[in-house]
Amino acid sequence: MSRLKDMYKNEIVDAMIKKFGYKNIMEVPKLDKIVINMGVGEAKDNAKVLDTAVAELETITGQKVVTTKAKKAIANFKIREGMAIGCKVTLRGDKMYEFLDRLVNLALPRVRDFRGVNPNGFDGRGNYALGIKEQIIFPEIEYDKIDKVRGMDVNFVTTAKTDEEARELLRLFNMPFAK
Repeated sequence: MSRLKDMYKNEIVDAMIKKFGYKNIMEVPKLDKIVINMGVGEAKDNAKVLDTAVAELETITGQKVVTTKAKKAIANFKIREGMAIGCKVTLRGDKMYEFLDRLVNLALPRVRDFRGVNPNGFDGRGNYALGIKEQIIFPEIEYDKIDKVRGMDVNFVTTAKTDEEARELLRLFNMPFAK
């Protein structure tokens, strides 16, 4: 079992109950899943680009990645319906906690001029979205082997009802929010 999962079961639940005054332990918000999405616009011209993006995302997450297809055709972008234009992966359980641990403790501190993540990325329902500009901040990616720097979206889905509860939950998981 991962270190963060143990921390959640012991310290985080107690801190959340103390701060928000929950009557029942089942009311305490928890991290439900982490969805990582990588949009690859160049895939419309070159299918190999999508394959390398899928391979990099699988290396980062340690889980099988699914490709995402265009829902409708957009002539200006030269995209047809059903064309593969990205990839995503949904992490749950131990892999989710392991990825969160690596993101917070290894990857984010490697970002240039890092001052913390944007505290305004909450959606009003207790979920948090984080944009990463380059995949090379993850130690699993070898800098010499990448063909192009790509970004990704990381979405944290929690069971929290409000943004305040979700912010506190992620803060207790050591998410470095900017002041």
